[in-house]
Amino acid sequence: MTTERPDSSDSSATSASAATPAPAGPPQRRLDARSLRGLAHPLRMQIFELLNLDGPATATRLAERLGENTGTVSWHLRHLAEHGFIEEETGRGTKRERWWRRVEVSNRLDTADFRHDPDSRGAVSLYLHQLVQQYFNRVNDYIAEDWPDEWRNVGTISDWRRLRLNPAQLQALNDEIFAVVERHTQAPGTEPDPAALPIVVQLQSFPRRPRADAARSDEARADAARSGNARTDEARADGDARSAE
Repeated sequence: MTTERPDSSDSSATSASAATPAPAGPPQRRLDARSLRGLAHPLRMQIFELLNLDGPATATRLAERLGENTGTVSWHLRHLAEHGFIEEETGRGTKRERWWRRVEVSNRLDTADFRHDPDSRGAVSLYLHQLVQQYFNRVNDYIAEDWPDEWRNVGTISDWRRLRLNPAQLQALNDEIFAVVERHTQAPGTEPDPAALPIVVQLQSFPRRPRADAARSDEARADAARSGNARTDEARADGDARSAE
C-alpha cells in the first residue's frame, strides 16, 4: 500500500504499487522512517492538515482552531519544519509571531518499505489511521454544513462493491482515476472561475476479504447451478432418447 499527497492543498491516500507514476505538479518525496516519525503524531497531522487546506497560519491561529496551547503548537510546528514538511513564510510576521506554510512537495509513503522494520510499524499504523480519520471528518463536516442546492446536488458520497479485480486491474483503475483528477486540476498560476470553490476528492480502493459464510454461500450457489445444469443435460438426453425411439 502507498499513501500519496498528490498536490499542494490536499491529503489523499491510495493503494498502489511503487511503480505508480507520480502525478504532475510539485516534486515528490518518498518518506523514510525518520520523516514518517516526524509526521506521525495526531496533533502534528492536524496542524499539517490545516496548513494543507487553508494555507499559511501562525501558531496562535492554529492553536485557537485546535483548542491547544500556543506553546505546544509552536513546538510541533518546529518539529514539522525540521523534517521538511513545512517552512516559515519569509517576509511575513515577526520574530514573535511567525507564519508557517506547507512545503511545495508531494509526500509519498510506501508501506512496503517498512514491512521488515518493526520499529516503524507503530508510526505507519498511527499515520494511516489518523489519515482515515481526517477523511471521515471532511465528509462529516460537509454533511453537517448548509450548502445551496447547486452544490448539494453535485457533491457525492458513492461506493462500488461488485468489482472483482486482480492486483494489476486494481492498479489500472487507480491510475485511470488519478488521470481524471489530474485532468481537472488547474495548472499553477491559472485564474480560477469566479464561481469555483476548493473541491475535495478522496479515493480509497482496496481488496476485501470475503466472509467465510459468504464464501460457503457462493460455493453452494455454484454447486446448485452445476447440479441444475447436470439435471437439465440429463433431461435433454432422456428426451433425445425418447425421440429416437
